[in-house]
Amino acid sequence: MSSRSRHTILALAIGFALTALALLPMQPADAQRGLRATVYVTQAAIPRNLSERALLGFARGHQARQMRETTDTPLPQRRWLGNLVIQFSAPIDDLEYHALYYDVTDGARNFIDDMSINVHDRTQRTFVQRITLPRPRFRPNKQIEMVVTVRRAEVGRARFNILGEEEQRSGVVTFSDEDTRARD
Repeated sequence: MSSRSRHTILALAIGFALTALALLPMQPADAQRGLRATVYVTQAAIPRNLSERALLGFARGHQARQMRETTDTPLPQRRWLGNLVIQFSAPIDDLEYHALYYDVTDGARNFIDDMSINVHDRTQRTFVQRITLPRPRFRPNKQIEMVVTVRRAEVGRARFNILGEEEQRSGVVTFSDEDTRARD
């Protein structure tokens, strides 16, 4: 085989390889990096003026495994209040991310609610957000799994229990005289 035909074959092979690479679908940068999030839920009041490192240390040390409901309102208006601290492995480069809440008490994921969180600075990696879990959507004494998603991709999760007072029912039924009279 002559050197000229070798060069032609080599040039064709390089051309085909470059064409094949150009036709491959491009993955977004966060998919290549494997965007991940570390999620902390806390009910402790977060001190002001903490550095990012101190904030993450505080959230890690005060992470709530069990959230207690407010008791200053009647039972139907009670809720669970907390803070969500999320550290992403890289800037999310998006305008929002979502926190999805599931009831996992029975083992299976049963969807409860979705919270959309808007981002003001796309280059940030750490976010703090107040969360409110209201009754009756959230019921007491359940295990909750919060899943954080960016562009519908699951990047982090946290599990915690929500504790509270169950609604008490007496089991006694009363009828008035009018209710018990036979109707014609």
